[in-house]
Amino acid sequence: MDNQWDESSPQGSRAAAAGPVPTNVVGLSPVFTDPLWRISVRLNPVEVDLLRTEPLRRLHFVAHGGASTLSTLQSYSRLEHTLGVLALVAHFRPEDELLRVAALLHDIGHLPLSHTLEGIAGLDHHAIGLQLLRTDPIRPALEKHGISTEAVIAALGVQPPSPLTNRSGLLNLDHLDSYVRSGRSAGRLDTEPAVLLGRLDIEEAAVSADRGTAAALVDLICAEARLHTSWDNVGPVSAVRRLARQLLDHTSLAPDRLARMTDPQLWSAFDSCAATRAESAMIRYELHRLQVTAGSAPGDSSGWDYSLRKIYSSAPLVEGQRIEVTAPELAAELDALRSLPTRFRVRWS
Repeated sequence: MDNQWDESSPQGSRAAAAGPVPTNVVGLSPVFTDPLWRISVRLNPVEVDLLRTEPLRRLHFVAHGGASTLSTLQSYSRLEHTLGVLALVAHFRPEDELLRVAALLHDIGHLPLSHTLEGIAGLDHHAIGLQLLRTDPIRPALEKHGISTEAVIAALGVQPPSPLTNRSGLLNLDHLDSYVRSGRSAGRLDTEPAVLLGRLDIEEAAVSADRGTAAALVDLICAEARLHTSWDNVGPVSAVRRLARQLLDHTSLAPDRLARMTDPQLWSAFDSCAATRAESAMIRYELHRLQVTAGSAPGDSSGWDYSLRKIYSSAPLVEGQRIEVTAPELAAELDALRSLPTRFRVRWS
């Protein structure tokens, strides 16, 4: 008997029982349940169509943690994060179709290994994402459902402030998912995300929490900043960036083609290039040999310099007010992140 999934089947039927699990990521299940937040989202038709486009499918093969997936257990994909952000938007703004669509599309411009290659050859995932929004297959998928591409772009912009991507220094839903998902994978999350979610609200387009929950969020934010400035991130990220530059210098690969690779395609390209093959293997199988020291070493030819582009430290509101006003001790913890090193010297032992 044919057990294929039948979307028209009633929920209690045998065909429905044999269908995909609620975490299915291609829109075959009418309801998607995010496994981190345990939020069930009834997918809109446009969301189903978008999940089946190449730019969204590609994110399933791009590591959210970038090159630090080589040194940590942050193995979840950029699509997992994207669907987590959709779940958060659907939780706080369930009827805001435009914001939900923006949540699904906010990361489609990411390079392979996410932020790892950002800036190389001038590549910028925000600019790439805007270009993808205006072209096939995203634009026709939106227009099919009467949604303007420019309206989605506006929803992803700075003004008006959005709980999805506000850039006012306050915690947005995009970063909230990143901090909590990373904290869970690293074993440093003491509260179940679903319980944490029940203590959060949106005020002034930013995440707001009670004082105790805000303290837990600040702990996650500070831990993430320390991860970004640690050997676990600096070593593999700097080494992979070095390989990407060599790949562009020694092959005919164009930067725009590099930008649209998946992670497996990037590693395959490294392995296919004589200039990068040996070090590519070292990064994956002898990563322990990388040595990282804070600061630079002019004249040292045994390694290379690396500078962090940014340390994220967006703060939640505390009971609807700025953290500096209601919890100055938490604000001081975030301010202390500015003293973390951002310049490093990396070498192979």
